[in-house]
Amino acid sequence: MRRSIRVAWVALFLCVAGAWAQTEAAPQTARQALTEMFFSKTPGTFVKHLPAVTTAALEKSGALANMQQFSMLATQMQTQGKNFQTFETGPVLFSAEDMKTGQKTVVSVMHDTLHGDLDDIVVGFQVYKDGQPQLTGFKPKVTLSMKLEEQVWKLNEISFTVHLPLADPEFLKALTEKMAPQVTTKTSYTPRTEQAGPALGSDAMVLGAMRSILTAEVTYAASYPNVGFTCSLSDLDGFGGGQPNEHQAMLISSSLASGKRYGFVFTLSGCSGNPATAFHLTVAPSGNAFGRKTFCADQSAVIKSSDGGNAAACLASGTPVQ
Repeated sequence: MRRSIRVAWVALFLCVAGAWAQTEAAPQTARQALTEMFFSKTPGTFVKHLPAVTTAALEKSGALANMQQFSMLATQMQTQGKNFQTFETGPVLFSAEDMKTGQKTVVSVMHDTLHGDLDDIVVGFQVYKDGQPQLTGFKPKVTLSMKLEEQVWKLNEISFTVHLPLADPEFLKALTEKMAPQVTTKTSYTPRTEQAGPALGSDAMVLGAMRSILTAEVTYAASYPNVGFTCSLSDLDGFGGGQPNEHQAMLISSSLASGKRYGFVFTLSGCSGNPATAFHLTVAPSGNAFGRKTFCADQSAVIKSSDGGNAAACLASGTPVQ
């Protein structure tokens, strides 16, 4: 009988101790702080994990409010049709998959070295297409050095390195594929030569200009959340003095904001909602660029192309550009 009572007391003690332990919240790890800093939807989390001296300098300069856009960009990514996940433990830090294109980006934790109040987290990147790893030709690594400051992990330093495995078969395959001569097919049209048109640019130059506009749109929407995306290239213009505002955000060059570059016409349209949560960017050939492909994209930032100058066809059934 006494033994049964003792067993009951021990069981009761273990239950109480277990319940008490669960109520004691474990301290936040450096990795959890890093995830919260960039991917939390709670306002103020980005600044919370900056060093105090950095926050003070930004506040003094008046730039502190603009820093929140970095965490807001992650929120924007989550609203653009991407399957976005973060992981507080395990080999993967976060992943983002575009369900429309089948492309998935995975950021993996390669090393997590804790020494005292410092924690160096080394991450690597891998892109997949329809479940297959894509050969990028180089292997970038980013070291995120976290430091414990007043019991809060702060991002103290960022280091970026690129590893080029010159003898690696996969690297050589990716390198030679990109350097191989491109086979071009002749078109049946005859370019007009009676007057000089705008200087033509390569597809790479056109795509680079499109990416500048797409990046500017995301930054614009984060900076002016009451407006959202804009369908006016002049709103993204970088010309002029004074402070950036919603009608002159100073995010792209004036030549690009003109809408005509490299023999193409750049057009923004389809800004729906208040604030606008969507937009279309179309780039159609004009003048002596007749016969070139038409390019297009939307708020998902996936660039597509189609033959001919029909922008609507590109948006509806264009082929994603690799």
